[in-house]
Amino acid sequence: MNPFACQSVLTLLLTSTLAMSSAHLAFADDDDDEDDEHEHKRNSLFESRLAPVVNATYSEECGSCHMAYQPGLLPPRDWARIMAPDALINHYGDDASLSEALRAEISAFLGANAANVARSMVPGDASNTGAVSGGLPRITESADFKHEHDEIPARLVTGNPEVNSFSQCNACHQKAAEGNYDERWIDIPGHGPWRD
Repeated sequence: MNPFACQSVLTLLLTSTLAMSSAHLAFADDDDDEDDEHEHKRNSLFESRLAPVVNATYSEECGSCHMAYQPGLLPPRDWARIMAPDALINHYGDDASLSEALRAEISAFLGANAANVARSMVPGDASNTGAVSGGLPRITESADFKHEHDEIPARLVTGNPEVNSFSQCNACHQKAAEGNYDERWIDIPGHGPWRD
């Protein structure tokens, strides 16, 4: 066989292989940008699916007054502060005292299923874990919560008699009880679906 013909066939094969690889890389690069955006959303507590509440005692005791928030919404030290006996006596203005056995069971569940501390903190600000100065930690004061709700006008929540407070997650998030805070399941009473 003619060595020039062989070289031409090899050149053609190599060129087509490189062209296909370049096209694949271009598609992969486009997907990477999309993946980076989705990765950013998955890094936010409110854009990822949280484990639903599976502890009946917690659901019954805490869920009788408010939504039984997923433990993954706060770091362990915040749940520990909330569940301290003296903090339960004045639990955001209410007496939520529990027997020591119930308190210990609920505290253990919350601590074991709590958020990774780093996810709820603003870099360089160890104080921003959801705590209000001098008070108990609040999910609504966490960096993730504020980031996800910064475009929502207060009139749609605090000025809305069907919602009243940003802490009433299940008023707008249709699947909040399941730990699903995805935007497609938001329906603000009196307003309708919310889209960024």
